[in-house]
Amino acid sequence: MKIAIDAFGGDHAPTEIIKGVVDAVNAEPGFTAVLFGAEETVRAELSRYAYPADRIEVVDAPEVIGNDESPTEGVRKKKNSSIVKAFHALNTDDAYGAFVSAGSTGAVLTGAVLLLKRIRGINRPALAPVLPTVNGGQVVLVDCGANADCKPLNLVQFARMGKAYANTLGISDPKIGLLSNGTEDKKGNELNKETFPLLKEDASLNFVGNIEGRDILGGAVDVVVTDGFSGNVALKSCEGTALTMFEVIKQNILGGGLRAKIGYLLLKPAFRRVKNVMDYNNKGGAVLLGLQKIVVKSHGSSKAKSITASVLQAYNLCRAGIVDAIAGAMVTASEE
Repeated sequence: MKIAIDAFGGDHAPTEIIKGVVDAVNAEPGFTAVLFGAEETVRAELSRYAYPADRIEVVDAPEVIGNDESPTEGVRKKKNSSIVKAFHALNTDDAYGAFVSAGSTGAVLTGAVLLLKRIRGINRPALAPVLPTVNGGQVVLVDCGANADCKPLNLVQFARMGKAYANTLGISDPKIGLLSNGTEDKKGNELNKETFPLLKEDASLNFVGNIEGRDILGGAVDVVVTDGFSGNVALKSCEGTALTMFEVIKQNILGGGLRAKIGYLLLKPAFRRVKNVMDYNNKGGAVLLGLQKIVVKSHGSSKAKSITASVLQAYNLCRAGIVDAIAGAMVTASEE
């Protein structure tokens, strides 16, 4: 199995990307990593590390699609960019199972939609991160930014894909909730009101009803379904709240005198564990569900640890057969 990696995507590329890939290769022997980027620079960076020489390949891709560029224009014009060349490799070579990038989200999404084949029956791919819950579990959020405007059919497909993803995480009959502004059945905008009965009537889904944004990390459901606009706001709100709370705690410790500092030293291991649990980047990236190859979008600020997690996440999803699972769910749905 080959996994393509965008060596020049992200705020800390290529140094942290390459370090993360080397760590992933050294941790798991089951795949070959293929780095797409300016070959001379990539090989110079690789020379700093020890790794099995036959497990990392380099494909020269001197161009980079930046965050400030139009994703569509970048994908169409920069044929030698790391993102475009990686997607062409996935689309033409069966040896490739996945692609990992911390680069421009817009370019990754645009390239995936334009250059990769969708699973039959899927109208729109959806971006799905796995978030930690307060009870030590995890929840799949579908969609977190790939589709700002959706139709009820899209959300039903998101639910089916989210269920298949949750199955690969070891959740046999995941509880599925629809993100809304209240838990009552009639709450929500027109999209929610039209989607709710469709999810409720779908016998293949364990749909438990509407949930509010504050319940996403509460552990009551295993899959949260929403449109990409609302999902992105929810994701960034969760992330921002966590960062804000840690900053408030830090400021109170620094300004709280000797007693506060002693208390912090005693609680430091607990704070470290909490931060590790709540940082979803440590678990990998957001998976673009609905394509015939796996695409993992890592956070733009990813360091080596997060890249390692994303590469191993891609590898494990290939082994778990997530693409076939989603395809099977769509075939079953079409037969009902």
